[in-house]
Amino acid sequence: MKMDKKFIEERKNDLEARKTQLKKELFTSADQVTENDYDAKFIDLGEKEDENAAEVEMFEKNLSMEKTLEVSLYNVNLALKKIEEGNYGLCEKCGGPINPDRLKAFPSATACMKCKEKSL
Repeated sequence: MKMDKKFIEERKNDLEARKTQLKKELFTSADQVTENDYDAKFIDLGEKEDENAAEVEMFEKNLSMEKTLEVSLYNVNLALKKIEEGNYGLCEKCGGPINPDRLKAFPSATACMKCKEKSL
């Protein structure tokens, strides 16, 4: 599969849709601080000991989810920036092309499979 303008435009559309989905998910568990930074929400359930324990548990879950979603959003934004700059689809490690099938399945991929396997 070749990376032509149509292929890149399709990946851009995929990335934009993923960006919208990630932001929606982030807003359910975190408050936006800046364009790319979110803080996990702390839900106040009350003053009882069991309520406090539930608050901490929910906050830890929100914090973990927030960090994972933030990293995903960062990678999506990075891929969109690469499309704008005209260097989308190049491996950040070796500089070679990333297989278009990989980009179709994972549009925010930053490394070719050979380099990705080396880093595991």
